[in-house]
Amino acid sequence: MSLTVIGTVALDSVESPFGKIEEGLGGSATHFSISAAFFSPISLVAVIGEDFPEEHIQFLKSRSINIDDLQKLAGPSFRWKGRYDYDLNTAHTLDTQLNVLTQFDPQLSSQAKQNPFVFLANIDPKLQKKVISQVANKPFIAADTMNFWIEGARDSLLEMLKDIDMLVINEAEARLLAQEYNLLKASNKIREMGPKILLIKRGEYGALAFYEDKIFNAPALPLEDIQDPTGAGDSFAGGVMGYLAKTQDTSFNNLKKAMIYGSVMASFNVEKFSLDRLRNLTHPEIEKRYQAFCELSHFENYELSA
Repeated sequence: MSLTVIGTVALDSVESPFGKIEEGLGGSATHFSISAAFFSPISLVAVIGEDFPEEHIQFLKSRSINIDDLQKLAGPSFRWKGRYDYDLNTAHTLDTQLNVLTQFDPQLSSQAKQNPFVFLANIDPKLQKKVISQVANKPFIAADTMNFWIEGARDSLLEMLKDIDMLVINEAEARLLAQEYNLLKASNKIREMGPKILLIKRGEYGALAFYEDKIFNAPALPLEDIQDPTGAGDSFAGGVMGYLAKTQDTSFNNLKKAMIYGSVMASFNVEKFSLDRLRNLTHPEIEKRYQAFCELSHFENYELSA
Protein backbone atom coordinates (compact mmCIF):
# COMPACT_ATOMS: atom_id res chain seq x y z
CA MET A 1 0.00 0.00 0.00
CA SER A 2 1.13 3.56 -0.68
CA LEU A 3 2.23 6.28 1.68
CA THR A 4 2.00 10.09 1.46
CA VAL A 5 4.62 12.32 3.10
CA ILE A 6 4.85 16.10 3.40
CA GLY A 7 8.02 17.80 4.57
CA THR A 8 11.13 19.56 3.36
CA VAL A 9 13.38 18.78 0.42
CA ALA A 10 16.62 20.65 0.96
CA LEU A 11 20.23 21.20 0.05
CA ASP A 12 22.32 20.44 3.14
CA SER A 13 25.88 21.49 3.92
CA VAL A 14 27.21 19.43 6.82
CA GLU A 15 30.53 19.12 8.61
CA SER A 16 31.50 16.54 11.23
CA PRO A 17 34.84 15.34 12.63
CA PHE A 18 34.78 12.73 9.86
CA GLY A 19 34.35 14.93 6.80
CA LYS A 20 31.96 17.36 5.17
CA ILE A 21 29.58 17.83 2.25
CA GLU A 22 28.41 20.95 0.43
CA GLU A 23 24.78 21.21 -0.71
CA GLY A 24 24.06 17.50 -0.58
CA LEU A 25 20.54 16.13 -0.92
CA GLY A 26 18.67 16.55 2.37
CA GLY A 27 15.43 17.54 4.04
CA SER A 28 13.02 15.75 6.36
CA ALA A 29 10.76 14.44 3.58
CA THR A 30 13.75 13.34 1.49
CA HIS A 31 15.37 11.18 4.17
CA PHE A 32 11.95 9.80 5.09
CA SER A 33 11.01 9.00 1.49
CA ILE A 34 14.24 7.29 0.50
CA SER A 35 14.04 5.11 3.62
CA ALA A 36 10.32 4.31 3.32
CA ALA A 37 10.59 3.53 -0.40
CA PHE A 38 12.46 0.32 0.43
CA PHE A 39 9.12 -0.95 1.75
CA SER A 40 6.28 0.98 0.08
CA PRO A 41 5.55 3.33 -2.86
CA ILE A 42 5.70 6.99 -1.81
CA SER A 43 3.85 10.18 -2.77
CA LEU A 44 6.14 13.10 -1.91
CA VAL A 45 4.58 16.51 -1.11
CA ALA A 46 7.21 19.25 -0.92
CA VAL A 47 8.65 22.33 -2.64
CA ILE A 48 11.95 23.06 -4.40
CA GLY A 49 13.42 26.08 -6.14
CA GLU A 50 14.56 26.64 -9.70
CA ASP A 51 18.14 25.83 -8.72
CA PHE A 52 17.41 22.32 -7.43
CA PRO A 53 19.74 19.87 -9.23
CA GLU A 54 18.05 17.63 -11.80
CA GLU A 55 20.20 14.69 -10.68
CA HIS A 56 18.46 14.76 -7.27
CA ILE A 57 15.04 14.74 -8.91
CA GLN A 58 15.99 11.75 -11.03
CA PHE A 59 17.29 9.93 -7.94
CA LEU A 60 13.94 10.43 -6.18
CA LYS A 61 12.03 9.19 -9.23
CA SER A 62 14.23 6.09 -9.42
CA ARG A 63 13.06 4.98 -5.96
CA SER A 64 9.30 4.45 -6.52
CA ILE A 65 8.69 7.99 -5.27
CA ASN A 66 5.84 9.84 -7.00
CA ILE A 67 6.88 13.49 -7.37
CA ASP A 68 3.63 14.80 -8.87
CA ASP A 69 3.23 16.87 -5.68
CA LEU A 70 6.81 18.17 -5.67
CA GLN A 71 6.26 21.84 -6.52
CA LYS A 72 8.97 23.86 -8.25
CA LEU A 73 8.69 27.59 -7.54
CA ALA A 74 10.65 30.64 -8.68
CA GLY A 75 13.55 31.31 -6.32
CA PRO A 76 16.27 29.35 -4.52
CA SER A 77 15.68 26.03 -2.74
CA PHE A 78 15.55 25.56 1.03
CA ARG A 79 19.06 25.24 2.48
CA TRP A 80 20.43 24.14 5.86
CA LYS A 81 24.01 24.26 7.11
CA GLY A 82 25.15 22.52 10.27
CA ARG A 83 28.09 21.11 12.20
CA TYR A 84 28.58 18.15 14.52
CA ASP A 85 31.32 17.79 17.10
CA TYR A 86 32.36 14.42 18.53
CA ASP A 87 29.03 14.41 20.39
CA LEU A 88 27.15 13.39 17.29
CA ASN A 89 23.80 13.57 19.09
CA THR A 90 23.81 17.38 18.86
CA ALA A 91 23.56 19.33 15.61
CA HIS A 92 24.80 22.93 15.64
CA THR A 93 22.84 24.94 13.08
CA LEU A 94 25.07 27.46 11.31
CA ASP A 95 22.63 28.78 8.71
CA THR A 96 19.03 28.23 7.59
CA GLN A 97 17.64 29.72 4.38
CA LEU A 98 13.91 29.04 4.00
CA ASN A 99 13.70 30.54 0.48
CA VAL A 100 10.81 28.97 -1.50
CA LEU A 101 9.59 27.15 1.61
CA THR A 102 7.97 30.43 2.70
CA GLN A 103 5.70 30.23 -0.38
CA PHE A 104 4.76 26.56 0.01
CA ASP A 105 1.03 25.85 -0.28
CA PRO A 106 0.55 22.05 -0.43
CA GLN A 107 -2.13 20.87 -2.83
CA LEU A 108 -2.45 17.10 -2.90
CA SER A 109 -2.96 15.12 -6.09
CA SER A 110 -5.64 12.44 -6.28
CA GLN A 111 -3.13 9.69 -5.48
CA ALA A 112 -1.69 11.52 -2.46
CA LYS A 113 -5.20 12.11 -1.10
CA GLN A 114 -6.17 8.45 -1.37
CA ASN A 115 -3.10 6.80 0.19
CA PRO A 116 -4.04 4.89 3.37
CA PHE A 117 -0.93 5.98 5.30
CA VAL A 118 0.21 9.60 5.74
CA PHE A 119 3.32 11.03 7.41
CA LEU A 120 3.64 14.70 8.31
CA ALA A 121 7.40 15.24 8.53
CA ASN A 122 8.91 18.15 10.44
CA ILE A 123 7.38 21.30 8.97
CA ASP A 124 5.05 24.14 10.03
CA PRO A 125 2.03 22.55 11.82
CA LYS A 126 -0.29 24.80 9.78
CA LEU A 127 0.95 23.04 6.63
CA GLN A 128 0.60 19.67 8.34
CA LYS A 129 -2.99 20.56 9.22
CA LYS A 130 -3.66 21.61 5.61
CA VAL A 131 -2.60 18.19 4.39
CA ILE A 132 -4.85 16.48 6.95
CA SER A 133 -7.80 18.50 5.64
CA GLN A 134 -7.22 17.14 2.11
CA VAL A 135 -6.77 13.41 2.73
CA ALA A 136 -9.63 10.96 2.23
CA ASN A 137 -10.94 7.75 3.79
CA LYS A 138 -9.47 8.26 7.28
CA PRO A 139 -5.88 7.13 6.71
CA PHE A 140 -3.43 6.23 9.47
CA ILE A 141 -1.68 9.57 10.11
CA ALA A 142 1.65 10.02 11.90
CA ALA A 143 3.65 13.21 12.44
CA ASP A 144 6.97 14.62 13.54
CA THR A 145 7.75 18.06 14.96
CA MET A 146 10.58 19.95 16.68
CA ASN A 147 11.35 22.42 19.46
CA PHE A 148 10.92 25.40 17.14
CA TRP A 149 7.25 24.59 16.55
CA ILE A 150 6.59 23.39 20.10
CA GLU A 151 7.75 26.75 21.45
CA GLY A 152 6.77 29.09 18.62
CA ALA A 153 3.57 27.57 17.21
CA ARG A 154 2.18 25.61 20.13
CA ASP A 155 -1.50 26.39 19.50
CA SER A 156 -1.29 25.29 15.85
CA LEU A 157 0.66 22.20 16.87
CA LEU A 158 -1.92 21.20 19.49
CA GLU A 159 -4.69 21.54 16.89
CA MET A 160 -2.78 19.28 14.52
CA LEU A 161 -2.15 16.67 17.23
CA LYS A 162 -5.89 16.17 17.70
CA ASP A 163 -6.14 14.65 14.22
CA ILE A 164 -3.25 12.16 14.16
CA ASP A 165 -2.79 8.55 15.24
CA MET A 166 0.93 8.55 16.05
CA LEU A 167 3.59 11.12 17.01
CA VAL A 168 7.32 10.53 16.44
CA ILE A 169 9.62 12.90 18.39
CA ASN A 170 12.83 12.81 20.41
CA GLU A 171 13.31 12.90 24.18
CA ALA A 172 13.88 16.64 24.51
CA GLU A 173 10.84 17.38 22.34
CA ALA A 174 8.63 15.02 24.34
CA ARG A 175 9.61 16.68 27.60
CA LEU A 176 9.11 20.16 26.15
CA LEU A 177 5.73 19.33 24.61
CA ALA A 178 4.40 17.67 27.77
CA GLN A 179 6.16 20.09 30.13
CA GLU A 180 7.10 16.99 32.09
CA TYR A 181 10.61 15.54 32.65
CA ASN A 182 9.62 11.92 33.32
CA LEU A 183 9.10 10.20 29.96
CA LEU A 184 6.34 7.91 31.20
CA LYS A 185 4.36 10.84 32.55
CA ALA A 186 5.18 12.84 29.41
CA SER A 187 3.90 10.03 27.20
CA ASN A 188 0.57 9.96 29.03
CA LYS A 189 0.13 13.72 28.67
CA ILE A 190 1.03 13.71 24.98
CA ARG A 191 -1.36 10.89 24.17
CA GLU A 192 -4.13 12.82 25.88
CA MET A 193 -3.48 15.55 23.27
CA GLY A 194 -4.62 13.27 20.44
CA PRO A 195 -2.14 10.66 19.16
CA LYS A 196 -2.81 7.23 20.64
CA ILE A 197 0.69 6.02 19.82
CA LEU A 198 3.91 7.81 20.77
CA LEU A 199 7.39 6.93 19.53
CA ILE A 200 10.28 8.65 21.31
CA LYS A 201 13.60 8.64 19.45
CA ARG A 202 16.61 8.33 21.75
CA GLY A 203 19.51 8.47 19.29
CA GLU A 204 22.29 6.06 20.16
CA TYR A 205 20.06 4.59 22.91
CA GLY A 206 17.30 3.39 20.57
CA ALA A 207 13.61 4.29 20.67
CA LEU A 208 10.59 3.85 22.94
CA ALA A 209 7.01 3.08 21.92
CA PHE A 210 3.99 3.89 24.09
CA TYR A 211 0.87 2.09 22.83
CA GLU A 212 -2.19 1.93 25.09
CA ASP A 213 -0.84 0.33 28.29
CA LYS A 214 2.16 -1.25 26.55
CA ILE A 215 5.76 -0.08 26.22
CA PHE A 216 8.45 -1.32 23.84
CA ASN A 217 12.13 -0.41 23.88
CA ALA A 218 13.83 -0.80 20.50
CA PRO A 219 17.62 -1.05 20.85
CA ALA A 220 20.25 0.84 18.89
CA LEU A 221 22.96 -1.13 17.14
CA PRO A 222 26.55 -0.23 18.10
CA LEU A 223 28.29 1.00 14.95
CA GLU A 224 31.97 1.34 14.14
CA ASP A 225 31.60 4.02 11.47
CA ILE A 226 29.32 7.06 11.94
CA GLN A 227 29.94 10.04 9.67
CA ASP A 228 26.75 12.12 9.53
CA PRO A 229 23.67 11.77 11.79
CA THR A 230 21.63 14.27 9.72
CA GLY A 231 18.28 12.71 8.79
CA ALA A 232 18.66 9.68 11.05
CA GLY A 233 15.37 10.40 12.80
CA ASP A 234 13.61 10.88 9.46
CA SER A 235 15.09 7.64 8.14
CA PHE A 236 13.86 5.90 11.30
CA ALA A 237 10.35 7.25 10.75
CA GLY A 238 10.54 6.25 7.09
CA GLY A 239 11.40 2.67 7.98
CA VAL A 240 8.60 2.51 10.55
CA MET A 241 5.90 3.97 8.31
CA GLY A 242 7.11 2.17 5.20
CA TYR A 243 6.83 -1.19 6.94
CA LEU A 244 3.42 -0.36 8.42
CA ALA A 245 2.17 0.65 4.97
CA LYS A 246 3.61 -2.51 3.40
CA THR A 247 1.96 -4.81 5.96
CA GLN A 248 -1.21 -2.71 6.48
CA ASP A 249 -1.00 -3.63 10.15
CA THR A 250 -0.74 -1.04 12.95
CA SER A 251 -1.06 -3.49 15.85
CA PHE A 252 1.42 -3.28 18.72
CA ASN A 253 3.25 -6.47 17.71
CA ASN A 254 3.68 -5.26 14.14
CA LEU A 255 4.71 -1.80 15.33
CA LYS A 256 7.57 -3.43 17.21
CA LYS A 257 8.83 -5.01 13.99
CA ALA A 258 8.39 -1.68 12.20
CA MET A 259 10.50 0.08 14.82
CA ILE A 260 13.33 -2.40 14.33
CA TYR A 261 13.22 -1.79 10.58
CA GLY A 262 13.21 1.94 11.32
CA SER A 263 16.29 1.50 13.50
CA VAL A 264 17.93 -0.51 10.72
CA MET A 265 17.37 2.29 8.21
CA ALA A 266 18.65 4.95 10.61
CA SER A 267 21.77 2.88 11.30
CA PHE A 268 22.60 2.80 7.59
CA ASN A 269 21.79 6.50 7.13
CA VAL A 270 24.48 7.66 9.58
CA GLU A 271 27.29 5.68 7.96
CA LYS A 272 27.86 8.24 5.19
CA PHE A 273 27.04 11.87 4.44
CA SER A 274 23.69 12.89 2.99
CA LEU A 275 21.91 9.85 1.50
CA ASP A 276 25.05 8.29 0.05
CA ARG A 277 24.77 5.06 2.08
CA LEU A 278 21.12 4.52 1.13
CA ARG A 279 21.87 5.04 -2.58
CA ASN A 280 23.54 1.64 -2.83
CA LEU A 281 21.74 -0.15 0.00
CA THR A 282 20.23 -3.53 -0.86
CA HIS A 283 17.32 -5.50 0.60
CA PRO A 284 19.62 -8.39 1.67
CA GLU A 285 21.70 -5.88 3.66
CA ILE A 286 18.54 -4.60 5.34
CA GLU A 287 17.40 -8.11 6.28
CA LYS A 288 20.85 -9.05 7.58
CA ARG A 289 20.97 -6.03 9.84
CA TYR A 290 17.36 -6.62 10.95
CA GLN A 291 18.48 -10.05 12.20
CA ALA A 292 21.44 -8.42 13.98
CA PHE A 293 19.01 -6.12 15.81
CA CYS A 294 16.85 -9.10 16.77
CA GLU A 295 19.84 -10.99 18.14
CA LEU A 296 21.02 -7.92 20.04
CA SER A 297 17.92 -7.92 22.27
CA HIS A 298 17.08 -11.65 22.33
CA PHE A 299 17.36 -13.67 25.51
CA GLU A 300 15.92 -16.93 26.86
CA ASN A 301 13.49 -16.64 29.76
CA TYR A 302 14.77 -19.44 32.01
CA GLU A 303 13.05 -20.04 35.34
CA LEU A 304 15.22 -20.14 38.41
CA SER A 305 15.40 -23.62 39.96
CA ALA A 306 14.09 -24.00 43.49
